[in-house]
Amino acid sequence: MSGSATASSELDLTGKTVIVTGGTKGIGRVITTTFLEHGADVVICARNAPDSPVAANGKEAVFVACDVRDPEQVKAVAQVALDRFGRIDVLVNNAGGAPPADSATVSPRFNERIIALNLLAPITFAQAVYPAMSTQESGGVILNISSVSGIRPNPAGVAYGAAKAGLNNVAETLATEWGPKIRVLTITVGLIVTEEANLFYGDSTGVDRVGATIPARRMGTPDDIAGVVLFLASPLAKWMTGTNVMVHGGGEIPAYLAASTGEVTQINKG
Repeated sequence: MSGSATASSELDLTGKTVIVTGGTKGIGRVITTTFLEHGADVVICARNAPDSPVAANGKEAVFVACDVRDPEQVKAVAQVALDRFGRIDVLVNNAGGAPPADSATVSPRFNERIIALNLLAPITFAQAVYPAMSTQESGGVILNISSVSGIRPNPAGVAYGAAKAGLNNVAETLATEWGPKIRVLTITVGLIVTEEANLFYGDSTGVDRVGATIPARRMGTPDDIAGVVLFLASPLAKWMTGTNVMVHGGGEIPAYLAASTGEVTQINKG
């Protein structure tokens, strides 16, 4: 069998069950449709139902309303997956986010909610799927979607950056405790163009200017992330666990280089 044929078969997830938190829009929705396209059964959750069915390849994701900060609701999502499909093979902790907030004046309650959403919820969801994954012969995979905000300064987002940084240790710790049965990885996502990009980057001109600061010379798309998630969930990544996979287009060009010339484009000449 050729190498490409082998890779194709390893990416066939027919008979596997995947849970994607925040799977109704943005990166989560594209991750969901990517898994559906490769044969998986997918359960998605969010506080609100999607505007339209999340479907691909003749299959539709099962939606469960859930606030991922509520442990009982989290357990209910895992139970739906077991009741419908009898197993849980992959958990993608994708739900998260935070609006900008001044670090000097933001309320303690706001910080608590941001950390609950971006750090505590992934831990709670991992605990909810552990009983199923740990008793399945094939084990399972937990993928925590993090952000470059957790590996560099994050002005106007101290709680969000701290929470995302914490996910790196979550993967390292759980991979050690729960391996080799369960693989746990962090995926650090760079600057992505989604439906809410205008809130952070402005119009298309702003997006292009931000893209010029990235070695890949563009901002990422949800497809860029979904392909990596699929690979890490598959047997092709069977010796990967407890690590942080950077998917950020090369990061960001150091600010001092732009400052020395006055123009990012003089540095990024490709």
